[in-house]
Amino acid sequence: MDETMHFIMLNSKIFRNTQIYLDKVLKEYELSSGSFPYMFILEKNEGISQNKISKEIGNDKAMSARTITKLIELNYVYKKEDEMDSRAYKLYLTTKAKEIIPKIREEIQALINLITEDLSQEEKLIMMNSLKKIFNNTQRLKG
Repeated sequence: MDETMHFIMLNSKIFRNTQIYLDKVLKEYELSSGSFPYMFILEKNEGISQNKISKEIGNDKAMSARTITKLIELNYVYKKEDEMDSRAYKLYLTTKAKEIIPKIREEIQALINLITEDLSQEEKLIMMNSLKKIFNNTQRLKG
């Protein structure tokens, strides 16, 4: 297998393995690997619109709408009508969400510790810098 395909396959497998792990540990909160990032963004930007959170995460509007609807049903998020635009809504975290976010952070930190346990501090730094560069390069793929 050539190096390029190996890179793509490893990246895909790493992503999938982390999703499986997160889906398993987040199940007790009825969350998935795709839903918790919305809560983290809202934690730092309460009152943002659905469109802004969708752009921040990088999901299409339909996917964001489904995820936000699910978070509202689970009583993690609520929305208020935007005073400036009656067609838009601002999103906020509930007390229930604010209580579990630290627990979710602990689970994510445990995952990071697990997948980087054999790396030195220098290797971790190199990996993070490399991943940032790769991410920035992939941003151009969006068109």
